Amino acid sequence: MSLFPAELEALASSIIRDFTARGLTIATAESCTGGLIAGILTEIAGSSAVVDRGFVTYSNKAKMEMLGVEADTLRDFGAVSMQTALQMARGARAKAGTSVSVAVTGIAGPGGGSEDKPVGLVHLAAVARDGTAFHREMRYGDLGREEVRLATVRTALDMLIEAAQAAA
Repeated sequence: MSLFPAELEALASSIIRDFTARGLTIATAESCTGGLIAGILTEIAGSSAVVDRGFVTYSNKAKMEMLGVEADTLRDFGAVSMQTALQMARGARAKAGTSVSVAVTGIAGPGGGSEDKPVGLVHLAAVARDGTAFHREMRYGDLGREEVRLATVRTALDMLIEAAQAAA
């Protein structure tokens, strides 16, 4: 029995197969998902050929210390922002030396939202080794904590596929 929905596990499995065949590696940087992206990827047998490491950086301190997110970025834009997500993704890829990285930061709920940054807002970023960066701002809505986190995992997996095209 898997910890994850079958459709997400199938997507993760296809990523592991494709990345293995192409010799690509992954690092994750996760805040609101708390390691679920790395978790679903490592649920797949053979993932050690692809998944180098995952950073769970829930606090701002962790984002700065582990990924090099700048204090000014956190102060000026907040932890849940395009700027922070991009710095997280760049930091993870640089620290790990992987082909691609993906980063997520958001508000899964049930509390913690505001008018400007409501529950269900998630910023995702992916970076390829050539420096190509991708960003998505998702507004999943107040679906419940588990659903926001799983929707974020799905989007992050899609972004890994997108970043792999640039990493080729």
